[in-house]
Amino acid sequence: MRIRFAKYHALLNDFIVVDSRKQILGASKRTQFVKSICNRKSGVGADGVLFIRSSTRGTAKVDVYNADGGWAEKSGNGLRIAGLHAFRTKGQRRNLVFEMGGTLNPVIIVSGNSDRGILSTELGVPKFDTKDVPIKAKSKYMINASLKIGGVNIPVTCLSMGNPHTVLFLDNFNFDWQTLGAEIEKHKSFPNGTNVEFAKILSINRLRLAEWERGVGATGSSGTGAAAAVVAAVVLGLTDRKCRVEFESGSLTVSWRESDNVIELTGPIEFICEGVYQYQ
Repeated sequence: MRIRFAKYHALLNDFIVVDSRKQILGASKRTQFVKSICNRKSGVGADGVLFIRSSTRGTAKVDVYNADGGWAEKSGNGLRIAGLHAFRTKGQRRNLVFEMGGTLNPVIIVSGNSDRGILSTELGVPKFDTKDVPIKAKSKYMINASLKIGGVNIPVTCLSMGNPHTVLFLDNFNFDWQTLGAEIEKHKSFPNGTNVEFAKILSINRLRLAEWERGVGATGSSGTGAAAAVVAAVVLGLTDRKCRVEFESGSLTVSWRESDNVIELTGPIEFICEGVYQYQ
């Protein structure tokens, strides 16, 4: 089976886009296909796949999968990549709306051209209730609460951005945060796993982030991860509601609107390549 694809990245968080409106790939086959095409040695290589299909609610419906073949639920970078893909391939307007994870998400091309640009999206309202994240816990919230890892209690803040996140604040990154991220991702408290953000506060409106993404591992950046880190920082009184979130690969801007509690995410997207993948 020959599958046409395009590839983009958001600060080195790379996604493959497959237009399901033109190519039929049943839902039952997606897991194996995603694992195959995301493999960086035998496939194209990526952190995940965006399947774009028709929607009666928005410009298109976007289903996002992580490299392990699991459904990722929501992706801030994925939404913005879908926006640049629509603009590049169809010459569509600079204001779009995509359905993802059951919600409608506006995407705006702020500046740039069809190959690279600055794009903004809305990620909805964060949820802290443990049943919404979800977390197996007796308490209603996990805000600066203890999570036991290897017999040690670690303070974490957990929330949902349409997908599960666990945020840890620290003074430096001089430790094996990737191993810790992998342990937290699979912790028994998270029935659906969790994304993990290691955050360092730099100022009232800047923070540094290292991202461990569920089903992927360490990634160049994460849109929902950046949003989760800022929301957690605001709730704990550490930052303002608008912050620059810095990764080794660059920065994203997150604004948690006070008027309606909706998250805005802005940052760069770049087209990498397109081609045909021979899927066996």
